[in-house]
Amino acid sequence: MSILNVEHLSHGFGDRAIFQDVSFRLLKGEHIGLVGANGEGKSTFMNIITGKLMPDEGKIEWAKNVRVGYLDQHTVLEKGMTIRDVLKSAFGWLFEMEEQMNGICDKMGEASEEELTQMMEELGTIQDMLTMHDFYIIDSKVEEVARALGLTEIGLDKDVTDLSGGQRTKVLLGKLLLEKPDILLLDEPTNYLDVVHIEWLKRYLQEYENAFVLISHDIPFLNQVINLIYHMDNQQLTRYVGDYDHFQEVYAVKKAQLEEAYQKQQQEISELKDFVARNKARVATRNMAMSRQKKLDKMDVIELAREKPKPEFQFKTARTPSRFVVETKELVIGYDEPLSKPLTLTVERGEKIALTGANGIGKTTLLKSILGLIPALGGKAVLGDYLEIGYFEQEMPQGNKHTCIEEIWEEFPSYTQYEVRASLAKCGLTTKHIESLVRVLSGGEQAKVRLCKIINRETNLLVLDEPTNHLDVDAKEELKRALKEYKGTILMVCHEPEFYEGLVSKVWDCSEWTTKIG
Repeated sequence: MSILNVEHLSHGFGDRAIFQDVSFRLLKGEHIGLVGANGEGKSTFMNIITGKLMPDEGKIEWAKNVRVGYLDQHTVLEKGMTIRDVLKSAFGWLFEMEEQMNGICDKMGEASEEELTQMMEELGTIQDMLTMHDFYIIDSKVEEVARALGLTEIGLDKDVTDLSGGQRTKVLLGKLLLEKPDILLLDEPTNYLDVVHIEWLKRYLQEYENAFVLISHDIPFLNQVINLIYHMDNQQLTRYVGDYDHFQEVYAVKKAQLEEAYQKQQQEISELKDFVARNKARVATRNMAMSRQKKLDKMDVIELAREKPKPEFQFKTARTPSRFVVETKELVIGYDEPLSKPLTLTVERGEKIALTGANGIGKTTLLKSILGLIPALGGKAVLGDYLEIGYFEQEMPQGNKHTCIEEIWEEFPSYTQYEVRASLAKCGLTTKHIESLVRVLSGGEQAKVRLCKIINRETNLLVLDEPTNHLDVDAKEELKRALKEYKGTILMVCHEPEFYEGLVSKVWDCSEWTTKIG
């Protein structure tokens, strides 16, 4: 049975087309991976099918009474709500039903016999619905999911606006899973999740009976939970049966076949044009030339998709700093209360270190404390001499009104327009992206703009907070290569072992120092 039908969808921003005559069909129980390079329109597609965005053309049709759950990258949580409130709000529609049931009970005393029979039937239906959707064990369900996602350790009565990015993602994900919708739409759910909770989500999705559509650049995760791939590329959406690895094999074969057919056709076109040019003026061969011209005019010309610009990251290295790049002495990090035990750590020149551990235990806070961006609650962090630091934050600050060109120009005012464009293009951004406002770009494209700033400055210490979040497969591979070659020192928060393995010389498990667990 079809849950969702999308027909002849076209959409764009300004003169930048995102989709051209796209059709899509979602069937009951399908587990779909929606893949494609940064900026191909995956999140835009999700916003269109959920009604957050109106398409330029096309029809979006959901089956009747389908309940859709959507985890997107930009959901905002309200101040004053606790984690428990948000999780329980998943059952809002059931609480409404209970109110309806209580309302019916109140009216029963004054009802006629006929009305009473009708009311009893209605009550029975509501009662069945409440039982079927676990209404009478809501508290234990909330506890179960909260425990699985590591939220009970944070405290279910904590205000959601005091949470870290990863903790917020967990709360929204928990709410969504408690809703048990007929279809889950998940936009990069593993961003900000740590290894333990990614593992739990993987098992949950493997056993999930209903349909889901998943956007993720985490290929090992994707491979283990989906059975269909929809590939978004050059304004088209193509369906492939199987996991991501199988899709790549089939896609490579199709691409090679198309290129071969294109070369053959170009050869034929060249020969036909040559014959027409040589023979159209001669009476004896004019008819043959006209016949070949007709063949040319009717030919369905094969067009090859333009190659996507592949990013090239090359970090510039500044002068050699002192031997000890960072030293902390009894450093206690946190905001209102300590997040760590007193830390005495040393980072030596040339070391490459990954910081791992669960969300909310203070990895980002540690980086900011070392850089002096937030004050320590105790002890101190001392930076070495002659340091040139490149700092990559988890998210771009809100309210940015710059175009990409302005963003880079502000950082490098001496650059010519050509140099600004060339440096952005090297990071894998097209002309259309380069001329766009930063805030309309996808998360991956924004990350490339921020990397562009760091790459064009000489550094000897890179402090990177989740640099792989939102980056597509090509960009991740290129970033890993560039960081391996980098001669300076690296301190990096990362949840993806396949990214930092073979790159770093040390792994610091921050959960060993934290005062928070989970």
